[in-house]
Amino acid sequence: MVMKMQLCWLKMSKKTPNLLKVTLSILSSFIGIQSNKNRVRDFKSGSPAQFIIIGIIITILFIILLYSFVKLILIYSA
Repeated sequence: MVMKMQLCWLKMSKKTPNLLKVTLSILSSFIGIQSNKNRVRDFKSGSPAQFIIIGIIITILFIILLYSFVKLILIYSA
């Protein structure tokens, strides 16, 4: 019985975070407010490729948003 509980706990602890948790973790690290507890959780349970890919996507979206915002301001200021 104890062995089954330990195996179940081991499976639960290796569970990878879902897409929402990864995205929120990356967004909070972008602005520098991620807690140490979440950082440790990410390094222990998450796949590095998952964080890298989502981080690149968010960075590209941020650059596109910033570029569009500047273009919009330049159009309406002229």
